[in-house]
Amino acid sequence: MSTRVCTGKKVIVVGAGLAGTEAAWQVAEAGVAVTLVEMRPVRCSPAHHSSDFAELVCSNSFGALSSDRAAGLLQEELRRLGSLVIGTADRHAVPAGGALAVDRGRYSAALTEALDQHPLVTIERREQRQLPADDVITVLATGPLTSEPLAEDLRLFTGRADCHFFDAASPIVHGESIDLNVAFRASRYDKGDADYINCPMDQEQYLAFRQALLEAEQAELKDFDKEEAKFFEGCLPIEELARRGEDTMRYGPLKPIGLWDPRWGDVNDLDVRRAKRAYGVVQLRQEDKDGRLWNLVGFQTNLKWGEQKRVLQMIPGLEKAEFVRFGVMHRNTFLESPQLLEPTLQFRSRSRLLAAGQITGTEGYAAAVAGGWLAGTNAARLALGMAPIALPLTTMSGALTHFVSEAPTAKFQPMPPNFGLMPELPERIRDKRARYGAYRDRALADLEMIHSQDSQPLAV
Repeated sequence: MSTRVCTGKKVIVVGAGLAGTEAAWQVAEAGVAVTLVEMRPVRCSPAHHSSDFAELVCSNSFGALSSDRAAGLLQEELRRLGSLVIGTADRHAVPAGGALAVDRGRYSAALTEALDQHPLVTIERREQRQLPADDVITVLATGPLTSEPLAEDLRLFTGRADCHFFDAASPIVHGESIDLNVAFRASRYDKGDADYINCPMDQEQYLAFRQALLEAEQAELKDFDKEEAKFFEGCLPIEELARRGEDTMRYGPLKPIGLWDPRWGDVNDLDVRRAKRAYGVVQLRQEDKDGRLWNLVGFQTNLKWGEQKRVLQMIPGLEKAEFVRFGVMHRNTFLESPQLLEPTLQFRSRSRLLAAGQITGTEGYAAAVAGGWLAGTNAARLALGMAPIALPLTTMSGALTHFVSEAPTAKFQPMPPNFGLMPELPERIRDKRARYGAYRDRALADLEMIHSQDSQPLAV
């Protein structure tokens, strides 16, 4: 914890999601007093279930752990930058093969407690209905579920209509209600421990399940007409995947490749493998430390709750599944960031106003944390009279923030971390794993550059 305390300008962070939690912590750790404004539980969102900070809605996984994967590299960068959110995720991790997944409840409670106990953090539980005054250093981290009054004020400020698409969260079931006489534990290609529960389908079961998805009744999209809704490709509802083709789910969340139940026989026996292999496999990932709750991986859905129960209980092994949470769909809002933001995440028209997280057009938990780290760091630097920084383009964090500030504006859509955002390597490396490793090595080396950024005072 920082020992210096800034007695000058304060900072306001609006929203205590992943980005806002990280931003507020970075401001306070820099020795600057910060007020964190969170509307829950005074006003609830369509997707959240608690009033704790950094609640994970769609999934409990931050993605691949390995640093030669895009999500894993972003996590490692954040560890080296001193991220509170990623450090807390590491401490509350649950088994998930090669991914970083957390016990949602304990993880969010720990983050809430950390901020509540920080001497420079003041928490205000209220709805922020308009942008703070121009002279107040503010981090806007209200996420994709920004309340309508604030969203309207933001539209007036930017002079632009906001972008939107629909996002959905997956159902969660009680582990004790899963039939392990049918389902089996394994990770794909036996990577790591057997951390997933897998429900295999033969061709007849798969086709019947797909047909049921196609015929099931959907919930009404209350925020917009269906014709206006945009689906983000990285988080499509399972019924939308079913509509896209007979085999679409088998090449997505129901991919059977690399999953084998030893009860079927010897996986190395070609005849056995051909006869016994599953046509499709539904995977469930552990939600909590004790393994009582399991999330249906990739099963975001907009089906009515009764329909969800009927259709999902068609999955072998889930015939008697008890649902802790049904899937929900909600509107996501994001800025037309390339027309509005600098790579420092400052608004071009108001340097004391910064944005972070999914509202900027990044996608994924770790990406939201990265935006929170940068916006919080720069808000603190502004308060301390220092110039804001931009992260190197060769880092995954920097590539994302540069993308949202510089992407072509005609069809701007949210972007998850990926190596395609980063500058090409000096020499071409054909092997993909080695190439991604080279991207990682360059990124982590260049990340050290931020410690030598120009720190000359800035008139604020």
